[in-house]
Amino acid sequence: MNDRIRTGGCLCGAVRYEVSGEPYIAGLCHCTKCRKLTGSAFSATANWRQDQFVMTGSVQTYDRRQFCPACGSRLFFLFEGGMEIFLGTLDDAPYGITPHLEVWTTRREPWLPQMPGVDTHEQNPPPL
Repeated sequence: MNDRIRTGGCLCGAVRYEVSGEPYIAGLCHCTKCRKLTGSAFSATANWRQDQFVMTGSVQTYDRRQFCPACGSRLFFLFEGGMEIFLGTLDDAPYGITPHLEVWTTRREPWLPQMPGVDTHEQNPPPL
């Protein structure tokens, strides 16, 4: 297993996390919910297994997504067996994480080009 450690956290520093190794999937989503969650035209996320993740601090949850109660930074989505992390919360950019897929491309802004070599889906992809 790759021993690379990436660290991240919220804007104020009250919540910190680290992930070890590489994500098993990374992607971009243009759906309405992700736009609202990020305040941007899309979200960029990557998923790690639960055993690759360690967190300190306390988070609040809204609609199954976790955020810092002090500064409001949206951090990740915890699910059984893993988590989906908003890549913008990682400390060091560039992150060295290339998207594998792009979803809800029917809502991609026309000024955003399609990423070459990335699997695209007009809506949600089939389950992994």
